[in-house]
Amino acid sequence: MIDRYTRPEMGALWTDEARMEAWRRVEVAACEAMDGPTEAELDAIRAATFTVRAVQEREAITDHDVAAFVDVLSASAGDAGRWIHFGLTSSDVLDTATAVQLRAAGEIVLKGARELVEALAERAREHVDTVCVGRTHGVHAEPTTFGVKLAGFAMEAQRNVERLQRAFAQVSVGAISGAVGTYSATSPEFELRVLQRLGLQREPVSTQVVARDRHAELLQAIALAGAGLERFATEIRHLQRTEVREVEEPFRSGKQKGSSAMPHKRNPITTERITGLARVLRGNASAAVENVALWHERDISHSGAERVILPDSLILLDYLHSLAIRVARGMVVHADRMRENINLTYGALYSQRVLLTLVASGTGRDEAYRIVQQATQRAWDERTPLRELLAAQPELGLDLDAVFDLSAYTRHAAQIVARLDEQ
Repeated sequence: MIDRYTRPEMGALWTDEARMEAWRRVEVAACEAMDGPTEAELDAIRAATFTVRAVQEREAITDHDVAAFVDVLSASAGDAGRWIHFGLTSSDVLDTATAVQLRAAGEIVLKGARELVEALAERAREHVDTVCVGRTHGVHAEPTTFGVKLAGFAMEAQRNVERLQRAFAQVSVGAISGAVGTYSATSPEFELRVLQRLGLQREPVSTQVVARDRHAELLQAIALAGAGLERFATEIRHLQRTEVREVEEPFRSGKQKGSSAMPHKRNPITTERITGLARVLRGNASAAVENVALWHERDISHSGAERVILPDSLILLDYLHSLAIRVARGMVVHADRMRENINLTYGALYSQRVLLTLVASGTGRDEAYRIVQQATQRAWDERTPLRELLAAQPELGLDLDAVFDLSAYTRHAAQIVARLDEQ
């Protein structure tokens, strides 16, 4: 992933140095778990070092990255290096080391995911009584509160936390089962000892590689988390439009520039960035699903794609979490504008209240619907308050104070938002 979207802590997990260090940890754990090496040899193996440059130079000869790494590490260990990679195959090292990296990445991702839930929930509680219009199909529907709106995003974010937890747990598995996964040069007991040292679970049947449906599940969970972030970002983008201007993402006045040509612009660039990068996560998830169907016990058709999609997806999700948290905490909410926008339809959004009142008083539903539809369309088209039009029809027998009581739409808002405390 490019530096622009890479945060240091997550990026550090996916450097060539970090990748090979994970390989080293697997090789050392394997040596510690076997019966052959003496304590002196184990000390030499633990002290063995490598450099990325040395491995790359060796790979130019071997055309095999793991073999090159083993050559460099073994040479550094001296005579004890003969035990490094003893009985292992490349996939034992690669897949188990990848699980080590994924588990570490999961800790960072889940921290950000939980922080996002907290940020959204905090703002939801803050705006539990901030009345705004609800929209369906992009059109005014009925009033709601901004707190209820944000509570929905917080609940979704919590579901993504839970999905990511499950996905990271099931992908944190290793395999030290040798060629085609039969333990012909090792044993299941040896595998368990190695994995216990690394804090990983065992792939029950590895067929030489860890099954790729596990990685696909992780990237599907990441893609879903990205989709949730995009849904939140899209809402803010819509609400920031000049014609709406109910919410604005954070903007550093006097420092930030919204346009190189138009100084008045304050564009929703952060939420637009979330939207665009979430698409990359979905594309990567698709590639992960394609990686599931390998030939027979293994091939390496998945390998090249995973070198891109695994680090990129984790780096991006970590970055997107940071952006969404910043937006959630720093967004400017224009409660007064929300109130103004409720009146844009001249009271037409009270239509269901009128309809139900008429039906409850004995009017047939179809007739009541016709009466209300005609009145609301006239209110909107002629820019005449619906309440005035209904007041001119005393024969309807409506209690207009009750019908146009805004609190009818918000009276359960606190109860809805309080459900956040149950999570």
